[in-house]
Amino acid sequence: MARLRVGIVLIVLAITTLVLLPVQLIAIRFFPALAARVPMAWQRVAAFCLGLKVTMQGEPSAKRPLMIVSNHVSWLDIVTLGSALPVSFIAKSEVGTWPVVKWLARLQRSVFVDRTRRAMTSASTEAIAGRLRAGDTMVLFAEGTTDDGISVLPFRSALVGAAQEVAGAEASAVVQPVAIVYTALQGIPIGRLRMSDVAWHGDMDLAPHLLGLIGVGAIDAVVVFGTPIPFGPDADRKTVTAAAEAEVRRMVRAARAARGPRRAPILTGAESG
Repeated sequence: MARLRVGIVLIVLAITTLVLLPVQLIAIRFFPALAARVPMAWQRVAAFCLGLKVTMQGEPSAKRPLMIVSNHVSWLDIVTLGSALPVSFIAKSEVGTWPVVKWLARLQRSVFVDRTRRAMTSASTEAIAGRLRAGDTMVLFAEGTTDDGISVLPFRSALVGAAQEVAGAEASAVVQPVAIVYTALQGIPIGRLRMSDVAWHGDMDLAPHLLGLIGVGAIDAVVVFGTPIPFGPDADRKTVTAAAEAEVRRMVRAARAARGPRRAPILTGAESG
């Protein structure tokens, strides 16, 4: 039965990709506003296939430019955020080499950055700043990698600085802390032992982890929006990053303690308000 479910899900996602691919290619070239929303349709189909139910607490800032700074638990975070909001992601350069995934990431209009080379930071910052100037909401997983889903790693400040690049002399960009917490599998609260079913980190292979989550069939997630942080040209990048990190840690602890509402529908920012 599990194999049948996996097969059906993969077929549905393949068909969805074939349908939306030409639409997105045209949108990227001629209709930027549409290009920001087409990937959300794909992510919502993926969320439905995975049995992923997302509850949003709070809402994204209406002010632009906006960079969302979040913790990072798993590849599933892409579906969790991407199914709820029209966003693009800042991804590590390795993602751009993964079979299939690299094409999906490009269609999501991800910005690829090489975090291992300091010389690339300036170019990466400018690429991200350009997207922010264009009005795109960019998601940065500021830990730089995934972890065990329980703890939150220290946030890196280098790429957060891209938000400051677009701040004018009198106007501020916005950095908004966001916490992603997976609260239940098949309606049962996730403890430390089962968090490894969701968290993807270390040397874990992607394919077995993906197939395992497809087999679960019911995953509850909570996305918590923190207080937006103004990021003007005179603000200190490391101070802003530290404030975002502290807020995310607080929200993760609170959401995990509450376990979050279960089986709630996916909401857009407007619907959640």
